[in-house]
Amino acid sequence: MSFFDSMDISASGMSAERLRMDVTSENLANAQTTETATGGPYRRQEVVLQQAGGGFGAALTGAIGGVTATTAATAADPKGVQVAGIVDDPTPSQMVYDPGHPDANAQGYVAMPNVNSVTEMVDLISEQRSYEANVTAMQSSKTLFSRTFDLLK
Repeated sequence: MSFFDSMDISASGMSAERLRMDVTSENLANAQTTETATGGPYRRQEVVLQQAGGGFGAALTGAIGGVTATTAATAADPKGVQVAGIVDDPTPSQMVYDPGHPDANAQGYVAMPNVNSVTEMVDLISEQRSYEANVTAMQSSKTLFSRTFDLLK
């Protein structure tokens, strides 16, 4: 492990959480969008995250000094988390009775987005706290580096 890997890991987490907040904000902004460019109501988006690099086992083996095929292959890989993609939530649209709505069908029902504002706000709070945790970890690493450099003077 390099000296600044902890900061790289925190930075990757901050980037991932920022993207999650952006997608959640987009979901909230489109909570009432009944007609999109592709037709039909807006579909809720979700961010899929995955581990980047070899993980804890590979880092531990590398730190101990052992070299395996896994650690050799992932030694140059970035560590932390990365975005695997943004996918549609498979939850079906909600049908709401509103015969006066311009997008209502013949029975007077409107297909509304599968976005629940309460769920999105809870997700937004969780994403904000995860972002703050990564900031705190980065600040702790910075303090550790600073104290280490002071000892080396």
